[in-house]
Amino acid sequence: MIYRDFQDMKLSALGLGTMRLPVIDGDDAKIDEKAAAELIDYAMEQGINYYDTAWGYHNGNSELVVGRALKKHPREKFYLASKFPGYDLSNMDKVKEIFEKQLEKCQVEYFDFYLFHNVCEMNIDDYLDEKHGIYDYLMEQKKNGRIRHLGFSAHGGLEVMKRFLEKYGKDMEFCQLQINYLDWKFQQAKEKVELLKEYDIPVWVMEPLRGGKLAVVGEEYEKELKGLRPEEGVPAWAFRFLQSLPEVKVILSGMSSMEQLKDNIHTFEEDHPLNEKEMEAILHIADRMLEK
Repeated sequence: MIYRDFQDMKLSALGLGTMRLPVIDGDDAKIDEKAAAELIDYAMEQGINYYDTAWGYHNGNSELVVGRALKKHPREKFYLASKFPGYDLSNMDKVKEIFEKQLEKCQVEYFDFYLFHNVCEMNIDDYLDEKHGIYDYLMEQKKNGRIRHLGFSAHGGLEVMKRFLEKYGKDMEFCQLQINYLDWKFQQAKEKVELLKEYDIPVWVMEPLRGGKLAVVGEEYEKELKGLRPEEGVPAWAFRFLQSLPEVKVILSGMSSMEQLKDNIHTFEEDHPLNEKEMEAILHIADRMLEK
């Protein structure tokens, strides 16, 4: 497993996202807890030490299942992240209530990483409105050691990120962004990374495979990629692209099967960033995908 330095920590470059755990009968609210626990046990065994959950994942059940699965492992062996659910404006005045419940659900006394979730056009005014007390409360929990590292995830545009950073940037230790070779231009991911560099904020990546879209590409594109790296599978190219970005520390993948988990762990056994020719090729493929 590749590890990345973050402050005094070594984080596994591959993190396990828990938004797409295995489910029963296709019902997102019904997590197959036995299968999910097997995934987490195997991930721990293979050196993955970063686990990302959230209040709303799997209809509120992700934190419960992740908490129970990690409980059997020593607390110092894993880093756990959760998030304040600002995607629902009715939560804005409930930060204390929600945070306390999250600790209880996850069966931990502190979160290693905690995020303002889904900073976007819909909620930026509320996130910046001090009357809700979200920032003050979370900073207090950090002071008390119940949040070790505070950050945010951004789903909005560049201007929204600028507004958030102008107010809170000095206290943000990391930012979670949707980055993949398709969104590098399409969602201005490149410009967002450059903005974060101005604040010296490292990047966590979500949706590296764009919800699975980049795990299987057209035959034409696959042939091109195989010509450059015959030994590399299609999904690995998305991860190698991200390994090529020095700002990226953790790449979160929502793995829902043991096959996916094992395949991704194999990719992260070594750093193999893209060279200039390969980077040019993958971005050219992205351009053609977007044209279609």
